[in-house]
Amino acid sequence: MAHPDANIHPVATGRAAETVAQHQDPQELTFYSGWFCPFNQRVWIALEERGIPYQYKEVNPYKKEEHFLRINPRGLVPAVEYRGKAIYESLVLLEFLEDAYPSHKPNLLPSDPYERARQRIWIDHISKAVVPAFMRLLMAQPNEQEKLKTALNELYEALRKLQREVKGPYFAGEQFTLVDVVLVPWVVRDHVVAEHRSYKREDVGGDWVKYAKALENRDSVLRTTSERDKYQVLYDRYLRGEAQSEAAKAIRAGRPLP
Repeated sequence: MAHPDANIHPVATGRAAETVAQHQDPQELTFYSGWFCPFNQRVWIALEERGIPYQYKEVNPYKKEEHFLRINPRGLVPAVEYRGKAIYESLVLLEFLEDAYPSHKPNLLPSDPYERARQRIWIDHISKAVVPAFMRLLMAQPNEQEKLKTALNELYEALRKLQREVKGPYFAGEQFTLVDVVLVPWVVRDHVVAEHRSYKREDVGGDWVKYAKALENRDSVLRTTSERDKYQVLYDRYLRGEAQSEAAKAIRAGRPLP
């Protein structure tokens, strides 16, 4: 039986489709991508931001095809093959790209050890506070007003905590860094909770509005973002509480995100 979430648009569209077309030639790094996935977009942004050569291969992770399971036994995107060896998990891959391609500028982690550690602290905050709160809000049902209100307040609290650390226009100032990369896919998708779950950037704060606008207008972000209506079909399942992704299952069960 087909996975209930497997019926998604098969390829990237809009600016993202143009980017895909530019990355079809074989390279030492093959990027196994699901155009729709926010975790996946993190790695795609980093590849584009730093001009790292890669071959793009679209994968529908819900179909669990045998070849892809040899790359990532969990069957999740993003994943890469680097010189014939498989690596996966978005945060692992972001740091791997920093290590494997040090000469490709700009680097997304600062050179200063303290600043690198500070980046990792706030990446951890995004992973453990921002993203789970976003997912809980997305999946809270309109007839669960208390749960919806709690999820919205948790998201605002997590974003305000991060906002206080943003130097502007990006997290670390003028330089676009890994904290921005890790966060921006959810900024790009916040229109879903704005339209359906009463979220407002303005309610986070004026500085957040400016930061979010700077993130979503970054060229590497625009080049890896598909047409909005294609995302909506997928997120409608989350809004109805029907999504069966590993992230959705974890949220329902009260577990950490995979």
